[in-house]
Amino acid sequence: MLLPLPEGSWWDWTVLGYDGSRLTLAADHDLTYHHGLEVVFTDTLYVRCPMDFADPDFREPVPEERAEVTRLLGADPPVLVAFEADGGGTAPVSCLIAAESWAVRQGRFSRPGGTDVR
Repeated sequence: MLLPLPEGSWWDWTVLGYDGSRLTLAADHDLTYHHGLEVVFTDTLYVRCPMDFADPDFREPVPEERAEVTRLLGADPPVLVAFEADGGGTAPVSCLIAAESWAVRQGRFSRPGGTDVR
């Protein structure tokens, strides 16, 4: 599935939290003091992405990715998100997230340990 995101400058991304079930990604143009977008995956079934990444290009999963996840899980997941991103290396990384559901939250969220400067 193609992840529908609101208009905005979502360049920097980080894994804000992951407890084995709920995965929360935070994004903004600069994550130093705050972030303006959270993507929350619930009942996460499979995660393949770096802790920090930039400039993701969300796309439909290719058949091989869908087959890989279906083989591992034994069923087709309700949510399967694929993207290429800058993971800090010399080449983009292919990322894949499978979950039962997802939600997008937009607002102004303070960063843990950061001072929110307006």
